[in-house]
Amino acid sequence: MISVDPIRDEQKIQTMKSYLKGKNVRDYALFVVGINVALRITDLLALKWGDILDEKGIFKEIRLLEGKTKKERRIQLNKPSQRALEALLGSLDGYSFDDYLFQSREGAQKPLSRQQALNILKDAAKAVGIKDNVGTHSLRKTWGYHAWKKGFNPAIIMETLNHSNLTVTKRYLGIQQDDINDLYGSLNL
Repeated sequence: MISVDPIRDEQKIQTMKSYLKGKNVRDYALFVVGINVALRITDLLALKWGDILDEKGIFKEIRLLEGKTKKERRIQLNKPSQRALEALLGSLDGYSFDDYLFQSREGAQKPLSRQQALNILKDAAKAVGIKDNVGTHSLRKTWGYHAWKKGFNPAIIMETLNHSNLTVTKRYLGIQQDDINDLYGSLNL
């Protein structure tokens, strides 16, 4: 399996959001939610409106059993995710709680495929000039990288990603020499 990279540059993230929003609101919402909830793509694509909205149409805590680990995840959607999903809802003629969030063009009862999600992300990354190897797992890795850059404890990041140890999380973070240089430049004892 070829390893993919996180999107490390926040400006590139914003450019990708703008590009996707102008192209297709579903794809925009997929990207925004993906980089903000750190789910594996199969779990993200399996989400239905009933998983994120209560009976009054208010966002609720997402509770799911991860496909790979079989561990329970509880996720509170942040504001960017909520706004992206509100835009997606606004683009629909209607919805039911049993409809997938990220629907295939083949209909509400079929989710977007993993391959199509990959194509969407690769095309968008190329269009906005991201040179790193971007794939569906880049969404999850981008979340981890930016959580680490914002100073969150790697143990909390590890727990959130349901990793078995910090070594796995360290690989996810995509730490490069410029990150190490930032540390040397910032830590002045």
